[in-house]
Amino acid sequence: MPTENLSVLPQPFARDGGELCCEGVPLSMLCREHGTPLYVYSSRAIIESFQSLQTSAPFPLQRRVCFAVKANPNLGILSLLVKLGAGFDIVSSGELQRVIRAGGRPEDCVFSGVGKSAQELGQAVQSGVGCINVESQSELLQLSRVATSLGRVAPISMRINPDIDAKTHPYISTGLKENKFGLSIDDAHAAYRQARSLPGIRIVGVDCHIGSQITQLEPFVQATQRVLMFVDALERDGIELEHIDLGGGLGIRYRDETPPSAAEFMSTIGACVEGWLKGRVNKSRPLLMFEFGRAIVGAAGLLLTRVEVLKPGEAKNFAVVDAAMNDLMRPSLYEAWHEVISLTEKRPPPGAGEALCWDLVGPVCESGDWLARNRCLPLLAEGDFLALASAGAYGSSMASNYNSRPRPAEVVVHPDQTVELIRHREQLDSMLNDERVSSFSPVYSGAK
Repeated sequence: MPTENLSVLPQPFARDGGELCCEGVPLSMLCREHGTPLYVYSSRAIIESFQSLQTSAPFPLQRRVCFAVKANPNLGILSLLVKLGAGFDIVSSGELQRVIRAGGRPEDCVFSGVGKSAQELGQAVQSGVGCINVESQSELLQLSRVATSLGRVAPISMRINPDIDAKTHPYISTGLKENKFGLSIDDAHAAYRQARSLPGIRIVGVDCHIGSQITQLEPFVQATQRVLMFVDALERDGIELEHIDLGGGLGIRYRDETPPSAAEFMSTIGACVEGWLKGRVNKSRPLLMFEFGRAIVGAAGLLLTRVEVLKPGEAKNFAVVDAAMNDLMRPSLYEAWHEVISLTEKRPPPGAGEALCWDLVGPVCESGDWLARNRCLPLLAEGDFLALASAGAYGSSMASNYNSRPRPAEVVVHPDQTVELIRHREQLDSMLNDERVSSFSPVYSGAK
């Protein structure tokens, strides 16, 4: 029978006298103060995750860690990473504006994405984005036209698709030939030859990203080796690069996964690069870049929720909570596991028998609205507060207003026990402000 597993939580989250806390601050107190559903983040967990990727393990080349903004675009999170010296991987002009609003610089951004509009490309060029990762020949030609019309030169990388199975969920696999992302190695090589003769284009790098929540090193090794061989082929054509972007996708622990640590990842990739460098006497030593999202913020966040109704039954026991699929989409979308942890520890008395197993479901009118299934929660009662762990990535960023539900508030807890509100709970008025009542008056002509 599944029971809660506290080992998925990073160090700042721990029990103190039976109460689950963040930096010693009781999470149940935050529920009462800010209401639920509520996202809570540990700034220390974010800082330590970023720094471990940026500095852990000796490395043969200078490295730069970019944060994948799509994982968590909250300004409070982005501003923290700006102060840490992070670069940023963006996939829309909206994410670019978020980075700027958080104090970041456009030149520290790489602009990825398979469907950038001409308007977005223009904004990126005018803003001075550090690199645009081109994903098709059509995009390359469009970018040349846009940059030339603005009298600017766009720095570019080609995103290559190495056709490598990242052994992750098919919805978050991006490096197979059947995925929509990037160019095959042969097509990318032809595109580089074309790019060097196009006006408004400056080649600065190469990019590769094979997926997300990858828990084995071998796919990363295979991708790195193919990218480095591709760089050699470009150099034989006289195309030299300033940077090599190996993407990200390093997984975290949601349940019983054993993903590589940051040090293991960097040591392994570093060994690949070091072997490659031995054959590059008197050649350039490009900057190595990475794009991590989940690995930086995933474990650092919890979604807190309140039990509204208990519905025990013959086939299923349902615990209806106030969080729903619109607040945390990953279970409904990917059938993802998030550990469920009671904020106040309850120990059944001796001889009480087994605790009931519950399906945690939300109030949204969909049978797919579930957050967890078959979880053993001792003495669960209406009004109890629960935490869904490992919700710092792709939680709030994928939240919606489905069923006209406001999005949750978000807070970050610092090591000095300071609690900052970094997103107010959405209000109904703000949800409705951009909508208008129709002035049209239809005439009903149906049968009486």
